[in-house]
Amino acid sequence: MDHDGAIDDFLSLILLMTMEHLCPVGVIITPADCYLQAATRVTRKILDLIEKEDVPVAQSPVRGIHPFPPEYRKDCTIIDNFPILNTQKSLKTPLIAESGVEFMVKVLQEAPEPVKLLITGPLTTLANALRRDPLVEAKIDKIVWMGGALEVSGNVERVFALEHDGSAEWNVYWDAMAAKQVWQTQIPIILCPLDLTNTVPVTPHLIRQLTQQRHYPLSDLAGLCYALAIPQNYYCWDVLATSYLGRPDLFTLQEREIEIITTGISEGRTQLIENGRKVQVMTTVDHTQFYDYFLTQLAR
Repeated sequence: MDHDGAIDDFLSLILLMTMEHLCPVGVIITPADCYLQAATRVTRKILDLIEKEDVPVAQSPVRGIHPFPPEYRKDCTIIDNFPILNTQKSLKTPLIAESGVEFMVKVLQEAPEPVKLLITGPLTTLANALRRDPLVEAKIDKIVWMGGALEVSGNVERVFALEHDGSAEWNVYWDAMAAKQVWQTQIPIILCPLDLTNTVPVTPHLIRQLTQQRHYPLSDLAGLCYALAIPQNYYCWDVLATSYLGRPDLFTLQEREIEIITTGISEGRTQLIENGRKVQVMTTVDHTQFYDYFLTQLAR
């Protein structure tokens, strides 16, 4: 997993670690929608809480072209101080010395079989890994990525990008050149765009449902995290993408042809275009079963 340390990234991490049919080989933090040190501590504390301290964590040194606003990035610093994550005096989950890019290359080089990549932030770490060793492309089974906006508006507000037309989604806009590089590979991509995530909001009702099962530590932590998001329009962005790995039967996929715009007022736009890069796109989800699955997985 490669995530960028926001509320939904942490909840995706939790959800991923409850999927017993998967064997996680590592977690990388890309410093986009977060502050790197705080996001790394939260990641390690979550893995300790779930008793997955055998999963190594790495920090990526990459930087994006368009940084996230500080007010977006601060949530990890709040979550880092949640009491539920600070009952132990020291952390067990290792932070490895290698950078996230070096770690990704090493894991892929040494993997006995192709590895699935779950990416819930920008594609910059992966792009750097592919530049470092192009041969690791063949060791990637597929990428499941939360990113892009196809036939809906993006979420890059003009208040943060005065000369942008608002068509881009942040994970692409942070580093559109990296997304373009990955688009030029032959790696199968399964995309979870805003078109679908816009239909799965985080609501007070969902938080109340988590509250009703707060005797489970993971539900308690998830409820606290989502409570931070209530003042804004918040959706199950990364959680929805992650749930595909556990319940692909809940989703409909369609092949679409997409181009990444890397310049101009639409920088970061994922544009549908004839003869574009073919990508499998999540287009529908069973909403009731998705929410039920999420709640059930966190009842532990």
